[in-house]
Amino acid sequence: MEPVKLLFALTTVSYLVAGVLYLTAMIGKREGAGQLGRWVLLVGIVIHAGVFAVRHTMVLGTPVTSLHESLSFFAWCLVLLFLLLDLRFRLSVMGAFAAPVATGLMMFSAFSPDVVVPLNPVLRSWLFPLHISFAFLGNAAFALSFGAGVMYLIQDRMLKSKRFNRLYRMLPSIDVLDRVNYTCLSVGFPFMTLGIISGAAWANLAWGSYWSWDPKETWALITWLLYAALLHGRLTVGWRGRRAAFFSTVAFMFLLFSFLGVSLLFDGYHTFEVFSMP
Repeated sequence: MEPVKLLFALTTVSYLVAGVLYLTAMIGKREGAGQLGRWVLLVGIVIHAGVFAVRHTMVLGTPVTSLHESLSFFAWCLVLLFLLLDLRFRLSVMGAFAAPVATGLMMFSAFSPDVVVPLNPVLRSWLFPLHISFAFLGNAAFALSFGAGVMYLIQDRMLKSKRFNRLYRMLPSIDVLDRVNYTCLSVGFPFMTLGIISGAAWANLAWGSYWSWDPKETWALITWLLYAALLHGRLTVGWRGRRAAFFSTVAFMFLLFSFLGVSLLFDGYHTFEVFSMP
C-alpha cells in the first residue's frame, strides 16, 4: 500500500475508534472513554497532517483541489476545531457528533476518485493556502454550531412536551448547548469573512478582478449574509435558544449546498477538477 493511502486509512480508523469511544462515553456515562477518545482523535489528526504533507510533495502545492482532498481537509479542520472547543467545554456529546462526522467525510473522500490535480500555475499564490484554510475552518466551525443547534432543538422539544427519555439524560442542558452554538458561530464567522476577503484578493491577482459572480462566490455571499444576520440577531436583538438554533441549522444547509452542491452541479472556477475532466 502506498504511504499516503496507508496514512489515510490509519486516520479513518482513528476517527472511527474515537467516535465509538465518544458514543460509549455519552451513552454509558463513562468519562474514561471520552478521555481516551480525545487521545485517539489527537493521534488521528497528527496522522492526518502527514497525509497532507505527503500529498503536498505530490502536487507541489496545497492539496485541496479535488473532491477527495477537499472532504479530507474538511474532516481535518472539523477535528482540529472540536479539539480546541473541547478544551473549554469538555463535552463528550460533541465528540460523539464531530468524530462520526469526520469519519463519514473520510469515507466519502475514500470513495471519491483519488487523482492528483496539480494547481493551475496562474493560481499559484501565497493567498491560496490562506483562502483555503480560512474557508474550511469557517465551514468546520459552522458544522459544530449545526450539531449543537440540532441537539438544542431535540432537548427543547422534549422539555416542552415533557417527554423525557434516555436521550434527554445524555444531552447537556440547553444553556450549555446555546453557549456552544454561539461560540462556534463567533469563531466561524470571522474565518468565513477572511476566506471571502482572501479569495477576492487572490482572484484579483489571478484574473484581474476581485469579484466575478462565479456560482461559488454568489452562494458563499448568500451564506455569509445568513450567518451575518444570525450573529446580528444574537448580538443586538437578543436571539437565543430555539430561534438561534433553528436559524443555524437552516444556514448550514445553505453552506452545505455552497460547499458541495455548487462545486458539483455548476461550472465555474470552483468546480471540482476531477468531475470536470472529459
